[in-house]
Amino acid sequence: MTQFPAPEATRIAVVGLGYVGLPLAVEFGKQYDTVGFDINEARIAELRAGRDSTLEVEPELLAEATRLAFTNDVDGIAGCNVYIVTVPTPIDSARRPDLTPLRKASESLGKVLKPGDTVVYESTVYPGCTEEVCVPILEKVSGLKFNEDFFVGYSPERINPGDKAHRVTSILKVTSGSTPAAANFVDALYASIITAGTHKTSSIKVAEAAKVIENTQRDLNIALVNDLAILFNKLGIDTLEVLEAAGTKWNFLPFRPGLVGGHCISVDPYYLTHKAQEVGHHPDVILAGRRTNDGMGEYVAHQVIKLMVKNGINPVRSRILVMGLAFKENCPDLRNTRVVDIIEALKGYNARVDVCDPWVDAAEAKHEYGVTLSSPGQGEYDAIILAVGHEEFRQLGTVGIRTYGKSGAVLYDVKYVLPRESVDGRL
Repeated sequence: MTQFPAPEATRIAVVGLGYVGLPLAVEFGKQYDTVGFDINEARIAELRAGRDSTLEVEPELLAEATRLAFTNDVDGIAGCNVYIVTVPTPIDSARRPDLTPLRKASESLGKVLKPGDTVVYESTVYPGCTEEVCVPILEKVSGLKFNEDFFVGYSPERINPGDKAHRVTSILKVTSGSTPAAANFVDALYASIITAGTHKTSSIKVAEAAKVIENTQRDLNIALVNDLAILFNKLGIDTLEVLEAAGTKWNFLPFRPGLVGGHCISVDPYYLTHKAQEVGHHPDVILAGRRTNDGMGEYVAHQVIKLMVKNGINPVRSRILVMGLAFKENCPDLRNTRVVDIIEALKGYNARVDVCDPWVDAAEAKHEYGVTLSSPGQGEYDAIILAVGHEEFRQLGTVGIRTYGKSGAVLYDVKYVLPRESVDGRL
């Protein structure tokens, strides 16, 4: 009978050192011999130097993980007996799950997997993916037998990029395992670092489903208020005032309209709808919410153009400043940002669009979206769109932001940063 390692003999590898993997590796590295693995050599180099470009882990916290090492060589994790996979699970151009990173990570682990090892997946997937896609790869490459030679767990990540109040240890962790003994081992492992506690589910599929519906629920709630914002705009009613009034009831949920991007809320529903359609269920409500949220960037652009025309400004060859490119405020994360939808829609009117963002890496913006970041000058723009609520923009205030515009320039506030009476339009 295979025995799980005792705490003092547990050696952990965290595969994928992005927004999810690094904070987890740091916490495990305070108590266990831990190796952080990533195929990005530059990422490994900066972490070895004590720097984190995602800004999720401060240098002093990184230094506290005295038992944590980093490598981009698979052989460097061969001595571990617990492997935690935190690679991205994006969607492709057709909005279908792209499991390439997950498959490649599983193939790499299959090369080092040994009898008695446990692999825990944290990447967001559809219910059944771990056992239907990942496990067969592990078995094929390693030559080992599932639930006899090695075991698998699933513990969905709940990291909120840029959120310093809710960190990995203070967020309750859902856990699961491929056998009752494996589930107990995985739960105890996470419980040793998660101060908020754990919630052990009866199966891997339940844990996978729990993760994917967390963000699907948020997506649908945001879609509702986005739909209401479009309606209230046509009715000449201020959306925020309506939401604040309704929010005086104790059980009204405080969602706000806006752009829905990032690696979770705008992606996870497509994993669920993919599986639903595979088994013959048509998830009409979920897909309707996705259509609404995916169209908000274009809606904002059209609203700005209408305001410009109303103010006698010809959009053709006009100059428009978009403030913010990251998918959320006070965070450098560019993944699946929907600000690019605003930019592309404005370019469709033959407008010249400049983009500024103090949080975003200029090289990454250019590489990922072909966007060249600018330093705006005063009095240059016919319209200004406040797309992301970075603290730097909040500190500028209406007066500071309007200095970038020409006399009579349109100012549109996507994020409710500025007072209603000081802007020309907002969601």
